[in-house]
Amino acid sequence: MLLGIDISTTGAKAILIDAQGEVLGTSTHTYPLSTPKPLWSEQNPADWWNATQLSIHQVVATTGIDPKNIRAIGLTGQMHGLVLLDEQNEVLRPAILWNDQRTGSACDMMVEKIGLEKLIQITGNPALTGFTAPKILWVREYEPRIYDQITHILLPKDYIRFKLSGEYAIDCADASGTSIFDISHRIWSQEILAALGIDPAWLPSVYEGTQVTGVVSAQAADKTGLLPGTPIVGGGGDQAAQAVGVGAVESGVVALTLGTSGVVFAPLGAPQIDPQGRLHAMCHSLPPASGQGWHLMGVMLSAGGSLRWFRDTFASGEGYTKLIEPAQAIPPGSEGLLFLPYLTGERTPHPDPLARGGFIGLTIRHRFAHMTRAVLEGVAFGLRDSMELLRELGGTPIQQVRISGGGAQSAIWRKILADVMNVELTTVNTTEGASFGAALLAGVGAGIWPSTRDACRQVVKLQTTTAPDKRNIEAYNAYYQDYRCLYPALNEINRSLGKKPL
Repeated sequence: MLLGIDISTTGAKAILIDAQGEVLGTSTHTYPLSTPKPLWSEQNPADWWNATQLSIHQVVATTGIDPKNIRAIGLTGQMHGLVLLDEQNEVLRPAILWNDQRTGSACDMMVEKIGLEKLIQITGNPALTGFTAPKILWVREYEPRIYDQITHILLPKDYIRFKLSGEYAIDCADASGTSIFDISHRIWSQEILAALGIDPAWLPSVYEGTQVTGVVSAQAADKTGLLPGTPIVGGGGDQAAQAVGVGAVESGVVALTLGTSGVVFAPLGAPQIDPQGRLHAMCHSLPPASGQGWHLMGVMLSAGGSLRWFRDTFASGEGYTKLIEPAQAIPPGSEGLLFLPYLTGERTPHPDPLARGGFIGLTIRHRFAHMTRAVLEGVAFGLRDSMELLRELGGTPIQQVRISGGGAQSAIWRKILADVMNVELTTVNTTEGASFGAALLAGVGAGIWPSTRDACRQVVKLQTTTAPDKRNIEAYNAYYQDYRCLYPALNEINRSLGKKPL
């Protein structure tokens, strides 16, 4: 048996699978999100640990599995978060999360000290407000008494690793999202750390996603009911683990995740960096010897989140199926209505926290169903941006696109996506996402499978296929060109609006 643990923004999930990849049981316990100021996003790491304990206890109890039969544990979770510990290993302040936008000036300072070209060359990415390093600099600037007490820096899932094992460790995939990691050499960048004045001693040891990083301690065993000595592998950040969970571990297999955010993820055999930093270049959870040790990734911040906002704002209480169904009768392009899905800023291809969303082209003819379809199409256009960048860079073939996430359950939305991107979309038999991928990584670390590729080939099975409709592709190509004009056309007014008091 294998245990996967996912520390997401909404809750701690525990999943148990067997050596055939069958899901035996899952359990999730939620925790609150705090927004103490506009654009801030924080959580209490103690809530993660409490929810993790509850989820482990419940999944073991409901499945009836003897903890001694759990061969290994894999960890995944939200990327980029900042957890600060003092010399007594006490949390110094609430964790600053991936979707926090307070660090714009810190990002500017990073570019000034390092240079944008060198920063992208080393880390694979520009300085982004969601990443970890700008958060560290923000604490130094605005909370110096907290900063002076820092002894250890961890990311969310790695705080749970510490609570389980007492070890300070991180995997290469999650480390890639910190802005202080050399993705080509898979080590902390001493050059960037020196330029920013960040103490390397604060940082955890780096492992591959399938390496054992420690074992469950006696103290953690008392808290969780797990067997002391159970191995804990490196795991991966949520997107890398999600890719493992759908089998995006081979050249040509691209993962498309349609959750709150939207992600296009393409594994690579060698690091390939977009000189402009429009796509994220990061390490995969697979070691380089696997032949797919890196990946390119496009991220839109409000994919399923755009539909949720639309539902909650204009049709509160409505089920998603009932909400979406009338949109099927609306023609492609929603009769000239476009939706810009930048409700929380954007990452790809516009790394801009001040980007804003909107409906463009409204006329008296448009009805609620037009607006619904426009939201679905706007998200599809945004994800096409990432797919087009993959094609432009040419570093990986796009032979098969495997779609997952809550939005992938909608056949209508899958059809729109296939038509807009002109790709065939395939679902898989697993729906547990990142936690399932973390469990597979644990299985490789425990020796159940010789490699992650072997694990995925054995347990990830293809399901439904959605092909693009040639009749719609031409129409969507024309609307996509209009969509691409919206960000530059509205950029100046959006920046003005974004700087006004809230």
